[in-house]
Amino acid sequence: MNFKIKHFNQLNTDILYRILKARIDVFVVEQNCPYAECDNKDQQSYHLYYEENEEIAAYLRILPAGLSYSEPSIGRVLVAEKFRRKRYAEKMMKTAAAFIKEKFAADSIRISAQKYLNDFYQSLGYKNVSEVYLEDGIPHIEMLLEF
Repeated sequence: MNFKIKHFNQLNTDILYRILKARIDVFVVEQNCPYAECDNKDQQSYHLYYEENEEIAAYLRILPAGLSYSEPSIGRVLVAEKFRRKRYAEKMMKTAAAFIKEKFAADSIRISAQKYLNDFYQSLGYKNVSEVYLEDGIPHIEMLLEF
C-alpha cells in the first residue's frame, strides 16, 4: 500500500478532480449532507491519498497549524465504500500523524471527528477534548492526539 502525500500545488487537475469526487460521493451523497465542500483550505493543505485502478480508495487532508486550529489538523477523512473494511483508515491516519510530526515538528494533532467514529479515533490515541456539537447537522467531537 503506497500512500501519496502532495501539497495542493503538486496535484494535477485529474487527481484533484478524483479527490473532490470522492469527497462529494462520501460526504454529500452517501451521508446526505449538503455543505460547502470547497472551503478555501485545500490550497494551503497537504493531501494524502491511496488509489486503486485510478480511483481514490482512501483520502484525507492535512492542514497546517493556524488554518483550522492552533495545532495541525486532519480532515475530510474517507474510505470509499467499496474499499472499506481493509484497515485503510487506520493505516492512513498513522501515516498522516507521522508526516505531521516530522514535517511540522508538531507535538499534537487536533481533529473534528464525526461522533460515531469516536471509538476508532480513540483506538489511535486521540482523546475527546470537547462536548458533542453539530457540524453541518452531524454530531461531531473535537479530539486531540499528543505525541
